[in-house]
Amino acid sequence: MTADRPGFTGPDLCRLTACEALDALASGQVSPHDLIEASLARIEQTGPAINAMVTTCPDRAREAASALQPGTPLAGLPVGIKDLTPVAGVRTTWGTKAFADHVPEASHPLVERLEDRGAIVIGKTNTPEMGAGANTFNAVFGATRNPWDTRMNAGGSSGGAAAGLATGEVWLSHGSDLGGSLRTPAAYCGIVGLRPSPGVAWGGPATNAFDTMPVQGPMARNVEDCALFLDAMAGFDPRAPLSWPAPATTYRDACRQEPGSVRIAFSHDLGGLAPIERDMETALRDAAARIDAGGLPVEETAPPSDGTADIFRTLRAFGFWTDARETPEEVTRHYKATLRGNIDEGRALDADTVAAAQSARTRLYGAMAGFMANYDVLAGPIAGLFPLPVEVEYPPSVAGHESRDYLDWLRFAMLATLCGLPALSLPVGFNAAGMPVGMQLIGRPRGEARLLQVARRIEEILALDLRPIDPTVTHA
Repeated sequence: MTADRPGFTGPDLCRLTACEALDALASGQVSPHDLIEASLARIEQTGPAINAMVTTCPDRAREAASALQPGTPLAGLPVGIKDLTPVAGVRTTWGTKAFADHVPEASHPLVERLEDRGAIVIGKTNTPEMGAGANTFNAVFGATRNPWDTRMNAGGSSGGAAAGLATGEVWLSHGSDLGGSLRTPAAYCGIVGLRPSPGVAWGGPATNAFDTMPVQGPMARNVEDCALFLDAMAGFDPRAPLSWPAPATTYRDACRQEPGSVRIAFSHDLGGLAPIERDMETALRDAAARIDAGGLPVEETAPPSDGTADIFRTLRAFGFWTDARETPEEVTRHYKATLRGNIDEGRALDADTVAAAQSARTRLYGAMAGFMANYDVLAGPIAGLFPLPVEVEYPPSVAGHESRDYLDWLRFAMLATLCGLPALSLPVGFNAAGMPVGMQLIGRPRGEARLLQVARRIEEILALDLRPIDPTVTHA
């Protein structure tokens, strides 16, 4: 997409990358207060069209900027926090009516870490109810729309974060991922989203801190900005039993190094894991060919993925039931039908089914670890089709295959989740309708640094325009 790319009419500061904004802060050209006002102006400008940043906290942000300690890594850069993660004194709803007016007294430890490292929370980004679903809508705030075509959905569950980044509302935004919740919206909105290995960016949910499937992670408009944000999130915390020490070399420094010899595996359907529409397959194959021609060899091969969907469904349902057992009925009675169904599936599981899934997951990890020993990254799809109208909760079918429920079209995200592998959504182009194409890059075990390094080189080869855009407001 060239001449048809949307323009940008927001504040000039919002055009900057996060790293450029940090340079401007370091040189004294701008202040954190300047960035706060630019961010708030852009949110006001784009909010009616995309509904991404659903709660703002301007007074809190200004106070934080005035009290900012010198020498912090993020130096006063405004960020968005997903509305599943508490921020002290800021309305936090989890997208459910039971918490529509909830204002927590304490922040989540990850938010505390980010603020200690110089991030300024500008507001909360929209999410589906309790983060369940890949279409961002809820009964509290309504739907988030895709900035490239506001008739379409922005993906989920970090849809508000992705849409806001694409339009320049913030420079960095926090997300979370279980079944692609960082990766799907990043792909649909044309930004970068990284699902880290478990424990790199905090840990599992408060009700089940040993769960390795849900993680939190960074979202940005390019790979280096994403690495910068991961550095701010990373580190051990004794309150998080899975948390992992930050590396000696920062992720940002690692990603800026020349990758040297690289081997990329490519599979258009991740070994038959899920159906894929012809136009999505064509777009991904075109991107793979351009990457190969640009000097990074791409080999088409199928990863081991047998049983992935069944294992994921069982363990995800078990996790949902674990969380629901700790949640009062006055909260759960508000849940949408699909979320209640997920919980019921978990309640109905027996011990043998869960044990079999855990054993199968271990075997799958072993097979994937062996496969990845031969490659730096595995490239493939994130979703099997492009965004649908925002009113459609999930695709009724993909490539002629009927969907049982909303999990069926998310199967491409399940492999990295089950195996605890880092996975990144990278913009690689556009389809004929001008919608972004996102490619999933899966790294080796604990291979965030190498994954970011390779992703940044691919970004250089493709040379896409990754600046923010004005929403393309279209009507059905």
